[in-house]
Amino acid sequence: MRPFFSLASRPQPLSGAIQPGRGSYLTSRLYSSASSGGHRPLPLAGITVVSLEQAIAAPFCTRQLADLGARVIKIERPRVGDFARHYDMRVGGLASHFVWTNRSKESLALDLKCEKDHAVLMKLLEKADVLVQNLAPGASARLGLSHAALKEKHPGLIVCDISGYGQDGPYRDKKAYDLLIQSEAGMLSVTGTGKEPVKVGISIADIAAGMYAYSNILSALMQRGKDGQGCQIDISMLESMVEWMGFPMYYAFDNAPGPVPAGASHAAIYPYGPFEAGDGQSVILGIQNEREWVSFCNGVLSQPDLATDPRFSSNSQRTQNRDELKSIIHNVFSKITIEETIARLDEASIANASVNDMKNVWDHAQLQARDRWTKIQTPVGAIPALLPPGSTKLGEKGGYNAQMGSIPQVGEHNEAILAELGLSN
Repeated sequence: MRPFFSLASRPQPLSGAIQPGRGSYLTSRLYSSASSGGHRPLPLAGITVVSLEQAIAAPFCTRQLADLGARVIKIERPRVGDFARHYDMRVGGLASHFVWTNRSKESLALDLKCEKDHAVLMKLLEKADVLVQNLAPGASARLGLSHAALKEKHPGLIVCDISGYGQDGPYRDKKAYDLLIQSEAGMLSVTGTGKEPVKVGISIADIAAGMYAYSNILSALMQRGKDGQGCQIDISMLESMVEWMGFPMYYAFDNAPGPVPAGASHAAIYPYGPFEAGDGQSVILGIQNEREWVSFCNGVLSQPDLATDPRFSSNSQRTQNRDELKSIIHNVFSKITIEETIARLDEASIANASVNDMKNVWDHAQLQARDRWTKIQTPVGAIPALLPPGSTKLGEKGGYNAQMGSIPQVGEHNEAILAELGLSN
């Protein structure tokens, strides 16, 4: 059994182990809110992350680290804080994006152009394991926060830079917002109906970059456990989004025509997408193979001859003749309700899903049955929050209890953090 590290001094590297905590002042936090009721400590208990973050990509990354027990210290502008705090006021006066991506963090308000505040950050980095930043390219380097500037004094520090296009190249200084990256990565060419470009309805490029930053940081911590060395991680929103575009890119391989936007349907598989029942409600269904196609014809459409109809006898033929097949399906579904439609699909083992709005998701029976909701505290009171995928409640199934801490106010933790560092407010 691998021994757990004392945080009082930096241990010699042990193969395959994450070395938590680079300073003794973190010792008292090792088990605070990272374990509960004697259950297993969280995987990142004892790891400290300092983040110069704003908007979504970096905050979403560091929230995942906080969920796993890391101490995340969020550096914000004095008084105004992260500009995502002001996107809207939909959560009792708080911004929906901010509430989603900033639980379980401490807010340290610093003006990094002020010498005294900059010195606070540099002292904090002596105790940190990870530095994350998604400032404009070059901004962190001008503040002396690049990996090159920090590695000699802090050889074990992991520095993760998140930007739109990466830290070099001709697009380095080009402004990058989620919609712009979706466009550059080709997402808009495969989304919508073809009448006009349509973006994905959530910040998918930010999320992709945040999740690649998160997984790369976990990998870097594991590597540091083997050799004791930190590293630089350069995460590009464009590269993250293009990685997710692998199917349409290979579909268009060697100058072949790319996928045609198909709304909520699939460009290369049919039937796959929304179909309306007789009461006006819609169901999403998907058929992935010929066995399911036969079952669909027999059990749902009650037209077994369609299974061998030359127009529909393979997925390629069904896709080519989708308008004819859609008319046949609509003719059947228009005579039954949505409940009857779903019952037939379930009986025939055809994959299907309801077309839910946000209220339906809040009330989703499966999430309720699996007890996936908990409460977190905010400056305006408790609000519901979904437990992170993979985590458990109360140590069930040998897992861990995710850290589900509160949403901080701007600079809420200045006094406590400065006291830990032996500095005055």
